[in-house]
This record gives sequence, C-alpha cells and structure tokens, in this order.
Amino acid sequence: MVFSSITFLVYFLPIFLLAYHLTPNKYKNACILIFSIVFYAWGGPKFIFVILGTTFLDYFLVNKMAEAKTSKGKKQLLVISLLMNLGLLFYFKYSNFFIDNINGALGLAGIKEITWLKIVLPIGISFYTFESVTYVVDVYRGIHKPLKNFWHYQTYILLFPKLIAGPIVRYHDIADQITNREKNYTPDVKLSGFYTFCIGLAKKVIIANTIGMQADDVFKLGSEHIDTAAAWVGAIAYTFQIYFDFSGYSDMAIGLCKIMGIRLPENFNNPYLSSSITEFWRRWHITLGTWMKNYLYIPLGGNKVDSNFKLYRNLFIVFLLSGLWHGASWNFIIWGAFHGLFLVMERLFLLKVYDKTGKIISTLLTFLIVVVGWVYFRVEDLSQANHIVKTMFSFNFTDGKFALHNDFYFSLSLAIFFSFFAFIPFTKNIQAKVYGENHTTVSNTLMLSLSVILFYVSLSYIAALDFNPFIYFRF
Repeated sequence: MVFSSITFLVYFLPIFLLAYHLTPNKYKNACILIFSIVFYAWGGPKFIFVILGTTFLDYFLVNKMAEAKTSKGKKQLLVISLLMNLGLLFYFKYSNFFIDNINGALGLAGIKEITWLKIVLPIGISFYTFESVTYVVDVYRGIHKPLKNFWHYQTYILLFPKLIAGPIVRYHDIADQITNREKNYTPDVKLSGFYTFCIGLAKKVIIANTIGMQADDVFKLGSEHIDTAAAWVGAIAYTFQIYFDFSGYSDMAIGLCKIMGIRLPENFNNPYLSSSITEFWRRWHITLGTWMKNYLYIPLGGNKVDSNFKLYRNLFIVFLLSGLWHGASWNFIIWGAFHGLFLVMERLFLLKVYDKTGKIISTLLTFLIVVVGWVYFRVEDLSQANHIVKTMFSFNFTDGKFALHNDFYFSLSLAIFFSFFAFIPFTKNIQAKVYGENHTTVSNTLMLSLSVILFYVSLSYIAALDFNPFIYFRF
C-alpha cells in the first residue's frame, strides 16, 4: 500500500485518523502499531514476520548490551545485532546480484552455474534496517538509553509513515517522542501536518506521475530511436520525476507524523538549487546522507585523516556503498561512483572553479551533472545508459519516435518553477511560511482551502490515470 493510492487515501487513512484521535493517549502507540502492521502486511504479508522477528530479537539484544558490565560484552552483542540486521539485508537484497555475477563469471570459464532460487525483496528493508542499526549503535555509544518498553521500540521501527521509504530516522531523534509527544500534539502542528501531506501528495501525483509517463515513453524506446532531443527529454523528465516522487512521499510521511504529534527530520531542501555536488548531498535525501556520515564516513576516519588520499578514499567508498544501498545492480554502483568522483574533484579543484563562475553558472553546471547521473540511476542496461548520455551531447536531431504529452508541458513548468522557487531570499521565506506552523487566521484559511483542493485534484488524477509508480518503493 502506498500513500498515493485510493485504498490508502479513501479507506486506510480516514479510518486510522479517526481511531487514533478517539484512542486515549496511553494507548495511541498501540493504535499506531496495529495500523502499521496492517499497512505493511497489506503489501508484504509474508515479510511482516521478518520485521517483527528482527525487532523482537534486537530489543532484547540491545537491552542486554546496555546492561553488560564489560566493554567486551557490549561489543559482542553489538556485533551480533549488526550481523543479524545487515545479514538479512544482504541476503534479501544482494544475494541475487552476487549469484548472478558469479554465474556470469562461471559461464565465461565454462563452469556449471550455481542453481539459485530468486529471492523476493521485502518492502522497505533498506530503510528499516538502517534504523535498526542506528538504534543499536546509538545505545552502544551511550547517546541514548534503550527503550524499556518493547512496544515503544516496535512503534519506532514500524511507524508506518516512514516504514517503507523513510525518512531514515535516527533513534535518539525520536525516542523521547515515542514516550511523550504531548508538546507536539497541538492544533497548529496537526494543521501544518495536513498542509504538508497535501502538498506532498500533489507533488507526487500531479507532477511526478505525469512527468514520469513521459520519461518512461523515452526510456522504453530502443537505442536506435533515441536522438538528442529524446535523450534530453527523458533525462530531464526523470530528473524532476524522481525529485517530486521522493520528496513528495517524504512530505506525506512528515505531514502524517505531524498529525500524530511526531516530528520527523526533513529529507529534502531544494536540492536542485545546489551550486556543487557537495551541496547537493546536503540537500538531497538528507537523512540518508546523515546516516552515511555518522555510521560509515566518520568510522572510516572521515576528514580527520593524515592525508588527502585517505579523505578522498573515504568519500569514494561512502558513495560507492550509497549507490549499492539504492539497488543491487551495477548501474547504481556506477551512479554512486559518479557522484563520488565529482565530490573528490570538487575538493581537488572544482570548488575553486565554481567560486570564480558565480552561483548561477555553478548551479546550472551542478544541475547538468546531476541530470547525467540520473540516467545511470534510471537505466539498468549500462550500454544503453552510455548511449543515452553520448546522444545527449552528440547534437543528433533526427525524427524522434516519441510524442510529447500535452500534460507534460504543464507538469514540467510546475516542476521547474517549484524546483527553483526558493532561489532568492524572498521566495525562500515564502516557502518557509507555507511549510511552517505559525499561521495566522487568514493564512490558515488560505492554506486549508488550498490543501483541500490539492487533495481532491490529486484524487482525480489517481482515479483517471493507471500510472502511479513509486520509485523508492523497491529500495
């Protein structure tokens, strides 16, 4: 079940909100937990037992770790928990990839291939595994005490708005809200949550879905039918589709949690306004970047190393693994390496070049780099991805075999406008007020009216179109 479906919007969400607000405060976590289990089981009934089982074991492992008297005992329990969580992630997400590559090598050597059953990927395993890791590591580091109530821990992991696609919430950022969220359970916060949810829904349905149809039309063409115009249309369309798809979903998750009185961290901050790839990764999928920094980059040594080579090595390793986290396929690894390469180049010389070109030029150059990178993210066939990128810069304008949808022009205009809306301080302040909580009576009336309109227009789009994918659903 995804947020942008009739099932969720018309049935699940109203029933949940009614039940949640009628439930006494001391039982609200139980209400969330029950509905979260139903939400997850709807799309993956077999795998609900995997997540319930791992959270059950993790809870007791971490509490035992916190009670351990020696550092050796703590470390042993930490390792057991990490092996369990990361081992399951590897098994479900990467076994097929590695077996396929091993079989490819065996085939070249004339050796019999390994017989292997294809494994189905549990929904959202990449997200909730990383959250489980934050829990055990934060407790091990002494950043926060472990939750003493098993059901509170289950609520932290299974909280349905963030369960299948994030944001990736660090344990200590939400632990206190699980046990006490009265200060956030106010009319202003709940209204702000509703506004944010409706804006996110519109971003996903009105913009991302419409643009996504155009991107799919291009990328499903054979290489011989893709000229420069088609290549750019496909790349630009996908660039905006993935942003409004994922940021829209994150807005919906953040908005839903606000309605419950829970604050999640922001996940996107106008990433296409970035004037460098370094800045882009401070603005794009912020919670993943924060996770990678705290649990991978810093343990590798971060920037506190004795040579630039080690610094560049650490950056490159982190982004290779970031690419692999997104998917068990070589195109994701190439995409991660692509961004890692530009991060290293920026530290070597590119940031100095950007300083001389000015913000507008550096922002356009960064956007161009990101667009090229998204081609490798989107196209699994590396030879086709290379062909599309080459064609983008070959100026080969032949008679293309694709048609531009009328709705595409409208949605693309919206995408460009809202992607770069906050480029200047004045419009940035407007955006902050829209997403803020300190609304006046007049602004609340306007925002409520706009949100209701966006909600019903989005419903009409969903009902009218068969195209309603969610890109990060498979990660």
